[in-house]
Amino acid sequence: MWEIYDELIDIVPKDLKVSDCCVGLNWILVKSKATGVAMTPLEGHCSITKAGNIVGMGVQELARNIKSWNNFEAAVALAALNSALNTEEQVKQLTGRSVSDHPLSNAFEYYRDLFQGKKVAVIGHFPDLDPLSEICELSILERRPSQNDFPDPACEYLLPLQDYVLITATTLINKTLPRLLELSKNSTVILVGPSTPLTPRLFSYGISTLAGSVITDVKVWDFVRQGGGGMEIFQHGCSMVKISSLEETDTPISRTAVTA
Repeated sequence: MWEIYDELIDIVPKDLKVSDCCVGLNWILVKSKATGVAMTPLEGHCSITKAGNIVGMGVQELARNIKSWNNFEAAVALAALNSALNTEEQVKQLTGRSVSDHPLSNAFEYYRDLFQGKKVAVIGHFPDLDPLSEICELSILERRPSQNDFPDPACEYLLPLQDYVLITATTLINKTLPRLLELSKNSTVILVGPSTPLTPRLFSYGISTLAGSVITDVKVWDFVRQGGGGMEIFQHGCSMVKISSLEETDTPISRTAVTA
């Protein structure tokens, strides 16, 4: 179950250091090679044992906390991972396009035509999913379900039946991602949200697309420090990127291996 976590930790450069960290109400930022972002958890004991000593730590050392059962420590670790992986250079290498050339649309909008008439499950109740329910057989699974959502244990019954499964990257924090990927092995899987690590290593675990983000403007720090939340982060220095070829095919893709 830890294989995906160990691989993510292993690809972080050993000499990389944390130069800044901010744990906001809704988002967490860690700066090293770039600025990495992760969503602040809604559940768990909200304390971080290394608080006050994170700046100056090795990024790989901090990233090891992705295996912590303290959700807040794991979220900081995910932001640290993303600070090493979610760079403009990485996106250019993997897609042949600069971040600014990527479309300003989320995965639900961008792949809408592929979802037409299909069975689609979304792990996590993202905003603006209502239009998707009009064109496909949509199942939303949520740890805190609202009306018409399924509780997350329903994944055991629903995911093996889906054509597409879109999984929030925060499942790396609560450790449910390995099981969700196992249940979705016959589906096309998209890992979604600003917290998504942009590394092709994830493709070997059955993920076809990484719909994540790159921080391109320092103004995101003021936004997060001042309590900014939700998808407004994309108006404050966070840019959407998608690494896959799903725009060309509706079947799982293969990737040439690269270092990170």
